[in-house]
Amino acid sequence: MDRQGSVVALMKAMGLSPEVMERVSRLWGKSAARNGGRTHLLLGHLLDTAAVAGQMWEGYLSAAFRRRLDEVSGGRGRLWFMWVCGIHDCGKACPAFQALDPTEAAPVLATGLTWGRLPTDRKKMWRHDVAGAALLRPRMASEWGSEEAAEWVWPLIAGHHGAFPSVGDIGPRHREVQGRGAAWEEAQRAVVDVFTRAVGFEDLADTRPTGVLRKAEQLALSGLIVMADWIASDSRHFTGLADAELISFGGARRRAEVAWERLGLRGGWQDLALPRHRLDPLIDRLGVQPRASQRELLERAWSMPVPGLMVAEAPMGEGKTKAALAAAEVLAARFGLGGVFVAMPTQATSDPMYEQVLDWVRTFDPALESQVALLHGRRRFNAWWRAIWDGKPRPDGDGCGCEDGTGPCGTGAAAVDDFGAIDEDDEYGMAPAEPSSAGQVAVPSADGPAHWFLGNKRGLLTSFAVGTVDHLLHAATRTRHVMLRFAGLAGKVVVVDEVHAADVYMRQFLVEALRWLGQAGVPVVLLSATLPPAQRQLFVDAYLSGVLGTADVHQPVPEPAGYPCVTVAYGAGGRAVAETSREAVPPWRESAPVELAWLPDIDPSGARVAQAVRESVADGGVALVVVNQVARAQAIYQELRDAGFDGSLHLLHARLCAAHRADRTAECLRLMGPHAGEDRPRRMVVIATQLAEQSFDVDADVLITDLAPTDLLLQRIGRLHRHSGTRRSVAHLVPRVLVTGVAAGRDGIPRFLRTSEKIYGEWSLLRAAALVMETAGPLVAGEEKNPRPGSDWSIPADVPSLVARAYGEAEICPAGWPEAESWERWRAEELKREGNAGGFLLCRQREWAFPTLEGLHYAGSRAATEEQLDAVVRDGAPTAEAVIVRRVPGGHRAYDGTWLGVHGEVDDDEVTDRLMGGTIRLPQGLSEAVQAELRPLPGWADRPWLRYQSALVLEEDGTRLLGANRVSYDDDLGLVVERL
Repeated sequence: MDRQGSVVALMKAMGLSPEVMERVSRLWGKSAARNGGRTHLLLGHLLDTAAVAGQMWEGYLSAAFRRRLDEVSGGRGRLWFMWVCGIHDCGKACPAFQALDPTEAAPVLATGLTWGRLPTDRKKMWRHDVAGAALLRPRMASEWGSEEAAEWVWPLIAGHHGAFPSVGDIGPRHREVQGRGAAWEEAQRAVVDVFTRAVGFEDLADTRPTGVLRKAEQLALSGLIVMADWIASDSRHFTGLADAELISFGGARRRAEVAWERLGLRGGWQDLALPRHRLDPLIDRLGVQPRASQRELLERAWSMPVPGLMVAEAPMGEGKTKAALAAAEVLAARFGLGGVFVAMPTQATSDPMYEQVLDWVRTFDPALESQVALLHGRRRFNAWWRAIWDGKPRPDGDGCGCEDGTGPCGTGAAAVDDFGAIDEDDEYGMAPAEPSSAGQVAVPSADGPAHWFLGNKRGLLTSFAVGTVDHLLHAATRTRHVMLRFAGLAGKVVVVDEVHAADVYMRQFLVEALRWLGQAGVPVVLLSATLPPAQRQLFVDAYLSGVLGTADVHQPVPEPAGYPCVTVAYGAGGRAVAETSREAVPPWRESAPVELAWLPDIDPSGARVAQAVRESVADGGVALVVVNQVARAQAIYQELRDAGFDGSLHLLHARLCAAHRADRTAECLRLMGPHAGEDRPRRMVVIATQLAEQSFDVDADVLITDLAPTDLLLQRIGRLHRHSGTRRSVAHLVPRVLVTGVAAGRDGIPRFLRTSEKIYGEWSLLRAAALVMETAGPLVAGEEKNPRPGSDWSIPADVPSLVARAYGEAEICPAGWPEAESWERWRAEELKREGNAGGFLLCRQREWAFPTLEGLHYAGSRAATEEQLDAVVRDGAPTAEAVIVRRVPGGHRAYDGTWLGVHGEVDDDEVTDRLMGGTIRLPQGLSEAVQAELRPLPGWADRPWLRYQSALVLEEDGTRLLGANRVSYDDDLGLVVERL
């Protein structure tokens, strides 16, 4: 160790008195009890964190964010970034923290740094994050000569444990906890000054920023501070140093370099080069012959003068997602972004998109595939994710196939959060890192994945990520460590597919996210086939309000020239700009008539639907049935199966266990997808719920669907005649839709399935029924079908007008229908849900223009766990998951019959995989019963993937009571719930 560069030598050079040097040299930052048995001095941790920040600057931060830090620091962005990350824990130099561990406190007391009686109520204890802000704020204001600079920097220190307090919260509540007397004042001042000099500044005054980051940029910076802190808190890479003579910034840099390499951390695109030709991202990178709508989106990405919002509206199957990836490459190269996050509406739609993004990033560099994360709770069942992140055999047969996870691809233990998992949920930063179940530190290969990113709240920090839109919405909630999530978005291009799928509650968080992303200068691409004009305007206004820093921007979006269309919005010269396609863009496919007819039926048994299915494919063909309720889908399937349906029959819904759902989805895509070819069966029926509504790339000859709101109905129609070149019989040359789930009531007023009305509300169903009726004719009681000759919608040409009319203000229902009354009820419910969401939004509207993060967590954090957070953005009780286990004589078996042992013991990873294939999501109505009655099996305690998973143990008869329900699992039907 180079003692000449130690902090002790530096303190001598600074002329500190021996007493102050001794006190500073005894202040501890990590206790031996919580740090692998070795004390780590406070100055050592501050310098470790600064050194990690230096590694992040070189190998992780986007060029755009580096530029901004350079701009606000007078060209010293790297140095200032290291300083602000390292200074975060200076507040540990106070009695409230130093007294937490009696063993560590003894040497501190021996130096003369004493304290009296401290409060025992932890809620009133002076936390070190708040103490740091209280310590620095007056010094920065005085020595920087700028209160404005101090006011945006101090919340970065105060918020590093996940929440930003108000300025009133950092006032001294109890003088003793902050440190009373000259000895404490001198020691606290010396900690800041010594660290500041060690990093490379002359003094605290020299650290003054010359500019101000915008509030959203401050939030991203705060997340990066947390990231640096967590990495530097991993005692396996940053062992404790209890001798100040051994602490130096040079030593910290060497430790950080080794840790960075061993953890396999890296950024994504580093100074991505511009494509040589404007269409290369589509032609060379994605291998597509550009369609007009794809060219339009890509051209907009080239021409937009600054980062902004792009809204691409195009028919189903038009290739919007590939165009969005191409646009993302151009935006990243032009504006210095390092990666992409693609947000999908569901877990089911995320998996195929993950594989598409994998293929795409490999074209830049095959090694980049190890930086693509899949963000949802069932990613373990995606074969490609397992191959890359868990060391399993690759689906294409290539790679090492480290079955036990001990080879160069990574370690089996790395799947759990074993990397610096401290400070996250412990109020005082005293929680220890969770030991690895393997007892070893993962050593990834040079090109392997960085398992550190698998930790809780860190997924978005990977360079490339695909996941459910919830992860974007989480970054707009007033919850702990929201800054970490936002930091993962700030260096990327954000793509949101099927953006129309967000309901009014989720839309509040989407709008909030767009505000913050706009202010952070993050390019966003929104994709939809059926976006109501009012939502387009809402999204544009939200993004521009962020750009301009005010809450009430309204920039009218011009009426598009046609469909497809692209809308762009950005700020230029302090003003808002919103433009749309100036000329009509021809769709890929010519519009074609789609015949609509009624199939009146609200019988839950589905017998009429099953009969219509048989008739529709009597002479061959592929039928897709989409219904609004799992039990109805199960009933229709059972009716066809029990009647001996002669053909390929499939059932797909959300109450299938993970393995069955994945297998069936893959099989449907194989038989009905774009590459089906000769595999396409002569006669096939798929009965599905809303899972088949979007991002399900299949091609059906005929669609039978429950009535749904118009935009969703059109999404379902988008599965009809989707792929060119598909061979069809003469009977199916014209796409045909039978609309069911509705029946004629009194005075011709439609009656709906109770489930449909509960999900969607009466108003949107009435409007959809009225639009269908214009072509299919009136509902007639007692008739199975009554199509009107020549009745059709022209798809895709009619899509924009149908959606606009469905959600417009003009009445469209026949006289006598309760349209006005249902609208009043619908609007009241929408306003109620908007209000419910408001309590969880990251920032109150009246505070949006505030320039700093001070007081952001004004009402505290409202969600503690990932499950609770999912419920926050999805407007419902937390979803409950369990693993299906069957009780048998002498022990238990997995859903597929794999033996587990008397207490559910699992011997190896292969058995764990098979068991986890039985993971099932239970209906929300069972959530309370699940929490009250289900627990992990005792034999799962030492298995990282299982120890927190509830077991749904089915008795020997295949059933069990759960609350007021009897549940069972049928390999064909999935979970069956019977209300007692």
